[in-house]
Amino acid sequence: TQLLRQFEPLFPKKFNRFFEPFLGSGAVFFYLSKTRKSHSAFLSDGNQELIDCYFGVRDHLNEIVEQLGWYKTFHSTKQFYQVRKLDPWVLTLPSRAARFIYLNKTCFNGLYRVNKRGEFNVPIGRYKNPPILQERKLRAASLALTGINIKAMDFIELPKYVEAGDFVYFDPPYQPLSATSNFTGYTEVSFDEAKQCELAETCRSLSERGALIMLSNSATRLVRDLYPPHMFRVTQVEAKRSINSKGDSRGLISELVIT
Repeated sequence: TQLLRQFEPLFPKKFNRFFEPFLGSGAVFFYLSKTRKSHSAFLSDGNQELIDCYFGVRDHLNEIVEQLGWYKTFHSTKQFYQVRKLDPWVLTLPSRAARFIYLNKTCFNGLYRVNKRGEFNVPIGRYKNPPILQERKLRAASLALTGINIKAMDFIELPKYVEAGDFVYFDPPYQPLSATSNFTGYTEVSFDEAKQCELAETCRSLSERGALIMLSNSATRLVRDLYPPHMFRVTQVEAKRSINSKGDSRGLISELVIT
């Protein structure tokens, strides 16, 4: 979200459909849904629980609002860990979505991380009044998602759907800046260098068929090598990072936007 002002000059002026295959918070989708209201979209992510949350907000919002209201009323450290321990796959879709939102709003820095068994394992955050139920924002999100295609899938499946004139925005797990900053645990499958290479090949393939490509990633040598200047335009932007074990390492950091 913080980068949208820097992204705006890089967005294509015209495109057919919009694709966001690493959906996450959907910041670019929601921004474009307000500024370019006529476009259709195809949203996807490899995280099934995240995608189910979007399905829930789109199709079962009232049930989610009711559940979040209950979570807000009885929020405590004990409740957080009880809810975290729940198996999301035995819950109904609306309850699974509400659990996802509750944990996101109350865990440390809103981080999403799972272990190798796919279990959410982020500790509780230190908040006096966490925004567990933001009903106005949820209703706006539900309205924006109405009629939108949403699918749980790996980015490698994109060529089945993308056509010339479509716009694809990629926001993958970033290439680590160092050996000690190698977190890519948004799902139980790590997004390693081989995946970064596979993603670059997908970008080249889609670009060659006439799709419009935009990708965010860290400013590393590997990323620069994967997107050479004779094939892609590389723009450097400055982003603020707040999650770091060292306080003096938080702040502005250079990132790359590839188009």
